[in-house]
Amino acid sequence: MGSTDRTTPSTGTPADRAAQQRGRGGRPAGTPWRYLPAAAAYLFLVALLLAADTSPGDIARYTGYVLWGVLLPGTLVFRALRRRPHTLVEDLAFGAVTGLVLELAAWAVLMPLGLQGAAIAWPLLVVVPFAAVPALRRHWAPRGYTRPSLGWSWAVAGTVAVTSAYLYEVFLRKNPVLPTGDATRQYIDLPYLLSLAGNAKHDFPLTFPQAAGEPLHYHWFTFVHMAMTSMVGHIDLPVVQMRLMVPALCALAMVITAVVAGRLTGRAWAGPAAALLVFGIGEFNAIYPNDVFSWTFGAPAVPLMSWASLSLTYSQPLLMALIGVVGDLLRRRGADPAGADPAGAGVPPLGRGAFVLAAMFAVASSAAKASSLPVTVAALAAAGLLVLVLTRRIPWTIVGLGAILGGAQLFATAVLFRFESYGLEVVPFGNVSRYWQDPAGSRDSLAQGAVVAATLAAFALNHQLRMAGAIPLIWRRRLRLEPVQWFLLGGALAGPAAYLVVNGFNSSYFTIAGLPFGVLLSVWGYCEVFERARLSTRAKALLAVGSVVFVAVLTWAVHRYSARWAGWVLARFQDGAQPPSYAPILPALAAAAALAAIAAVGGVLWWAAGRAVRGLRGRGGVVLLTAVLLAGGPTLLLDVAQARQFDWPGAWPLPGSQVEAARWVRSHSAPSDVLATNSHCRSVDDWAVPGESCPNALSFWLSGYSERSVLVEGWAYAPRLVSDQSATFWDQPLLQLNEDAVYHPTADVLRVLHERHHVRYLVVDRRIGPESPALAGLAERRYDNGRVAVYELR
Repeated sequence: MGSTDRTTPSTGTPADRAAQQRGRGGRPAGTPWRYLPAAAAYLFLVALLLAADTSPGDIARYTGYVLWGVLLPGTLVFRALRRRPHTLVEDLAFGAVTGLVLELAAWAVLMPLGLQGAAIAWPLLVVVPFAAVPALRRHWAPRGYTRPSLGWSWAVAGTVAVTSAYLYEVFLRKNPVLPTGDATRQYIDLPYLLSLAGNAKHDFPLTFPQAAGEPLHYHWFTFVHMAMTSMVGHIDLPVVQMRLMVPALCALAMVITAVVAGRLTGRAWAGPAAALLVFGIGEFNAIYPNDVFSWTFGAPAVPLMSWASLSLTYSQPLLMALIGVVGDLLRRRGADPAGADPAGAGVPPLGRGAFVLAAMFAVASSAAKASSLPVTVAALAAAGLLVLVLTRRIPWTIVGLGAILGGAQLFATAVLFRFESYGLEVVPFGNVSRYWQDPAGSRDSLAQGAVVAATLAAFALNHQLRMAGAIPLIWRRRLRLEPVQWFLLGGALAGPAAYLVVNGFNSSYFTIAGLPFGVLLSVWGYCEVFERARLSTRAKALLAVGSVVFVAVLTWAVHRYSARWAGWVLARFQDGAQPPSYAPILPALAAAAALAAIAAVGGVLWWAAGRAVRGLRGRGGVVLLTAVLLAGGPTLLLDVAQARQFDWPGAWPLPGSQVEAARWVRSHSAPSDVLATNSHCRSVDDWAVPGESCPNALSFWLSGYSERSVLVEGWAYAPRLVSDQSATFWDQPLLQLNEDAVYHPTADVLRVLHERHHVRYLVVDRRIGPESPALAGLAERRYDNGRVAVYELR
């Protein structure tokens, strides 16, 4: 894992400061070498984007958008709010996240005024004051930075490059920007997410595009970001969604994770380790292929969901930045209960401006992903309670932060979400109780208790192994943790606890929200174990090589033998024709037991060898902890293999002829125009059976690629119905009017659509059902590609 040297401030004589600003090669800080790792990661990503048929012009425009519309204004504001500079990469990482927040504010100002066309100029609202006001000019070129080592920079750049390569394999390479034909398939949610971004370009506040005028009570800040990217960068929305935003936001999330880990722990090398654990190590399992049907405990944190859940991708850097500023305030203003200096005292505090940053990041997180802020509030509440009990003093810093975060949560719940639950309800253990169901009553109480315990153990193994480093930290400190550590522990526990209490697939995002807290605490503990081991350079190299070999062997074993392993394990537990309810969790539990047995034997051999080889003594712990943290290492590698071998079950047909028609409508309509269509459902075989019934109300292609609202399209994701996707449309007379316009048109029907509901175009997918021949005499046919026809109502 490398050295765990602490970050130190620039102090002492000028000669001392010059020495601190030199890298391992002795080059001064001003040389271009310091920028080489970042440039290499950027150019590698550009190469991947070009290989995925991304236009060089789009890449250039997106780069310009990031620099002008996010990084520049955000960095200037962050510098004005933080007290003293630490590192340039910290300013840029926190500055980029601050820029994302300012972008939301700019959108909220521009949209009501109808100034979308001036979106490219909004950064001037920041740039001009910082150029004109003398007191603000110093933030253009601050001095006093501490320079990270080149090794640290290359390690962070390496994690970014690895994740970029992963995204290329599982997402960029497999998904064209636009369908290449009628056989193209795409994850079914992506057109829906695209429709929300299109709506954010034209409507304030957002509405539900699949039912014109329907309010959208949802975490929609992600789609504002997409809209602003399109408007500021002049980039087509499908290019933003399918190529540019996902790898860029993932890279930002990894860099801000590295920065926050270094700031909170005071150890520079905690940063790359934390970034690797959050984004490079997945869940522990023994299944291949592993898709949505075999996910035992909800959505995984990285595989697939880093691009399939755009709101998760967007929320991650915001959440990590929020953890960073809250943690910094707790570290500086909340004394260790034992009276010790907080960790990382050499890192300059952010200062009082961190309260403003906390408010900004909390508001942005509240509707970036609805699961982020509740976990953070619970973490802060836990820290406050424990500090109060241990010190018998009111922790006013935590009280103030609680008011800020609680206010942001209340704002989101009442104003943005309007108390919509999106199908979530409090059902303790509702997400996992299926594994211990015993309808026949065949188990006695002891056996049933064992099954319940095994289920909870499987849940911990699946999601929480990356948090194992927290155990030695808590053990060594005898629960006498610093306030920031209580905060991280609270978040690590609150996320999984919410999943176990709140029922529904989407509650798995609470578990994912708790992951950054747990990983930061885990890395903190790992660094302490690593430091106590006092490994030589050779030992560190052997540990690194051994780690790679361990992950490679696990990957090979799961890829080649998982099916046989599952069959062998299940055969030992199945008694009768039906497998037991806990069958899905058995392969992972048995694999964990096998690895634990191997570790136990290895531990005995290590102890015996340590009696003869002095260099082994006291170092077995760091080897074991490294192996535990890397046990989920095969996940991303197997995901790449799976992407090459199989199509994801969540991919549904997205015919090119539909998208072509929708984009024609976009080019020949105004944003205020409403569309009507006979397409309400998606068909897994693209309506191969004529007259097939409408089973799901999941059609989003027209609103997505036209960037227009549709009178009635697919209504399954409407907030009022999301808890029951099979529910019928709530306004049956309107739906019947819509259908009559296609199949039983009259002049009166079309006039009501046009005059009362502002419908301009009627879009007919003939694969679903051909329009009435009478329609051609009542409306002008403006577009026809054989499958899709577009009629204009006047």
